[in-house]
Amino acid sequence: MVRHGEVFNPRKILYGRLPRFALSAEGRKQARDVAQRLRTRPIEAVFTSPMLRTRQTAKEIVAFHKDLKPSRSKYLNEVCNPFEGRPGAEIDNRHGDVYTGAAACFEQPADVVQRFQRFVARIRKRHAGQQVVAVTHGDVITFMVLWAKGFSLTPINKARLQKLGYPAAYPALASITTLIYRTADPKEKPEVRYLSI
Repeated sequence: MVRHGEVFNPRKILYGRLPRFALSAEGRKQARDVAQRLRTRPIEAVFTSPMLRTRQTAKEIVAFHKDLKPSRSKYLNEVCNPFEGRPGAEIDNRHGDVYTGAAACFEQPADVVQRFQRFVARIRKRHAGQQVVAVTHGDVITFMVLWAKGFSLTPINKARLQKLGYPAAYPALASITTLIYRTADPKEKPEVRYLSI
């Protein structure tokens, strides 16, 4: 799982699934850096969230893998939440919790993990024993790691990543979180490795 690079967001809002939020100049550099890290890996496929920032990050990755073309997957999309367009400071005051009190039409952490697991099930079937890149978003990665490590899927547990070996409380921009599956058991919880650029 690769988190996208920095986004151009001068108004400092929570952009979520809002369209046309592209990588900043720094974000493009971060995407190139993560692509450099992955250039020698035997990658069989690259998948990306539908959001522009992830597609731009994936484009940098496939530049080193000329035979690959990124495929979009709705399962990798940003979290659906009621705070899109709101000031980022408001979300910071909530400690990144866009879930508590959200109406039923919005996603909860368990919903995020469930949809990503549908993606994983398909990948494990089609690409067994191979390396696949999924360019996605911070909360998607966070809750998959918490699930893999056996933590409850609650907003407050997002802060536990640092206790799991992450240098910060959240996956860094353009970081790589690897899920390693060693068996064909669909209930297997993967080993988790993390690399920040």
